[in-house]
Parts: sequence; structure tokens; C-alpha cells
Amino acid sequence: MADAGLVISELKKCGITHILGLPDNTSAALFSLLADDPDIDLITVTREGEAFAMASGLWLGGKVPAVLIQNTGLLESGDAYRGTALRMRVPLLCLITYRGYARMNDLHEGVPEEPEVDNYSRADIDSAGVMTEPTLKAWALPYEFLHSYRDVGKISLAFEQAANESRPVAVLITEHTLP
Repeated sequence: MADAGLVISELKKCGITHILGLPDNTSAALFSLLADDPDIDLITVTREGEAFAMASGLWLGGKVPAVLIQNTGLLESGDAYRGTALRMRVPLLCLITYRGYARMNDLHEGVPEEPEVDNYSRADIDSAGVMTEPTLKAWALPYEFLHSYRDVGKISLAFEQAANESRPVAVLITEHTLP
């Protein structure tokens, strides 16, 4: 849990007021710490698309929200992302846990540039991992990787990019990062 605390410290440096999201196995420790943190309000949602819509509303109200979801939830939330955060040019930090990344990295030495249709039905890899980066590119959502807590400063860099470009920016948290 100490490593998840580094993420919270970095979020506080950015001035994040609210985290909106849905916990998964990778982010569970972070959600647990956020639930007890007095400085950042945690809002859990029932569907990940709600996180983008609610974060956009909070931003309109003068708050500084961030979204914390899994890549499978990102795939579910495309229309909410497009119709709110992207369209409104919300400078939104998006922390996305990257389910399937480790396996794809082990098998392919990284996620293939051009995913093949056969990869979506293979039993030995998670199709969410295959779809994540091509989806981010198609949705004009720039991203950076957080492979280790030594790189926690990438959160601030993504936050600054989002502010400078008035757009959402993602940090992909690989499965090995969180305890």
C-alpha cells in the first residue's frame, strides 16, 4: 500500500480534488487508500462512462477531477468520453489500469502495432490488452506508461499536458505497478 500512497501524493501535487472510477484488482489498494483520504473526494460509479460525464461536470463547477478506471471500462465508456470530456476539451487526467498488458508483453515483447483479428479470440491473451492502445489512438487520447513507482512523476507530466492542451490525457498503469 505504500506504493499506492506515492500515487496519491502525486495526485495531491497536481491539485486533484476528486477521483471518479470503478475499482478493479489492480487499483484496489489505491481505492482503499483514497476512501480514507481527507483531501481527495472518491466517487465510485456503476459504469465507467459515468466517470467521464461526472468528471466533466465537476470540472465545469471549478473542481479538478481525475478518472481511475480499467482499460475494459475505458472500452465501455467511449460515447461518454467522446460526448463530454473530449468534446468539451476537459483537461482531465485519466489513470487507466492496463489489464492484459503483462501477458501481451510476455508473448509479443509489447503490444503489436497492428493487432490481427486472430488475437481477439485467442485464449492465451486478453483481448482488452490488444484493443487498448489502438482505441486510445483512435479516440485522440494521448497516453504515457507507468510501469514502476519510480516513474510516478509521469502522473504530473500527464496532468500538465492535459492542462496545456485542454484535453484528456491518460496514464496507463501496467499490472506490475500496483501492489
